[in-house]
Amino acid sequence: MTEPFTTSTAPAALDDLRTRLRATRWPDAPEDAGWSQGVDVAYLRDLCDYWAGGFDWPAQEADLNRLPRYRATIGGHRVHFVHARAGASAGGALPLILSHGWPDSFWRYTKIIPLLTDPGAHGGDPADAFDVVVPDMPGYGYSDRPTGPAPDTIAVAGLWAGLMSALGYERFGAVGGDIGSGVSRYLALDHPQRVVAVHRMDAGLPVYLGDRADLAPEERAFLDGAAGWAATEGAYAAMHRTRPQTAAVGLTDSPAGLAAWIVEKLRAWSDCGGDVERAFSRDEILTNLTIYWLTGTIGSAMRMYRVNGAIPPAQHARRVEVPSGFSLFPADLVRPPRAWLDRIANTVRVTEHTAGGHFAPFEQPQVYAEELREFFRPYRR
Repeated sequence: MTEPFTTSTAPAALDDLRTRLRATRWPDAPEDAGWSQGVDVAYLRDLCDYWAGGFDWPAQEADLNRLPRYRATIGGHRVHFVHARAGASAGGALPLILSHGWPDSFWRYTKIIPLLTDPGAHGGDPADAFDVVVPDMPGYGYSDRPTGPAPDTIAVAGLWAGLMSALGYERFGAVGGDIGSGVSRYLALDHPQRVVAVHRMDAGLPVYLGDRADLAPEERAFLDGAAGWAATEGAYAAMHRTRPQTAAVGLTDSPAGLAAWIVEKLRAWSDCGGDVERAFSRDEILTNLTIYWLTGTIGSAMRMYRVNGAIPPAQHARRVEVPSGFSLFPADLVRPPRAWLDRIANTVRVTEHTAGGHFAPFEQPQVYAEELREFFRPYRR
């Protein structure tokens, strides 16, 4: 059973946040370090000053509450989700479930929801309308934190299949990026009779169990590049997989620490040319951070990396036979070659975009929404 859901933050919770921000004990930083050793402390101090004194969370919360938000208990987990139906004039709307990643929540897709439910009002064809479902994974956003081990991507895919059944959708499309790409992959692998097609923004960091001699040269270069990225940029993921509770103590107690952990990734993974506010406004950054802060979900979100690290290797070797599409953005973490995408999936469409990064639904909402409309068009009947 689903129930409508809105939030109303108590003033005392915001007062506590502002008090903690103003009492931050800031570290020193080497002269001219900038972002070269992690977060730029000078930038972060300025952002946190605005968080404490200028950011209007009640206004942002009111905007989020304008979305049709619900909660339901699925597979023992109380899950928060947006369920936005296409307009009555659309007719034949395709149900679509969109899965987010880290460090975000349903926030990742908030800009594209109206572009998908009412394309006619945004320069598109009304026949391309979707019924949109955007859940928060357990332990993220406004979904409850699991009291035991977090569900891995395979289990979350099963939960989403159950959610779609509860909403009356037996056939639907699946979309995902980051961890959500894996969730969408397992929806297609484990529920192929229900998923009409799957669109993924990335293929994740690759796992290959075969003989590298069987790979094309561009595939070998891709695997080497992904391994290099993990070695130089993957410390956060290693921490999440191995010692999430150690990091969770500081990040749950200090909003400045939480901001440092997340904002550095928003900058590094977006197409911003080194200026994070070219990709996200300050209010957008702080809305994402405030959701994490008020829900206390940074620890539970990180723990998902631990359970995903224990997924049996054979699961990574399975090929998706459901029609698959991929969007490749120039500033994303990895950009697999077509040969690799054909190896891992029944790939029917690959689009290489000219701008955008890991958070493309937020960075390039018009482009991303149009890509989804075009990709799913043949699978509507």
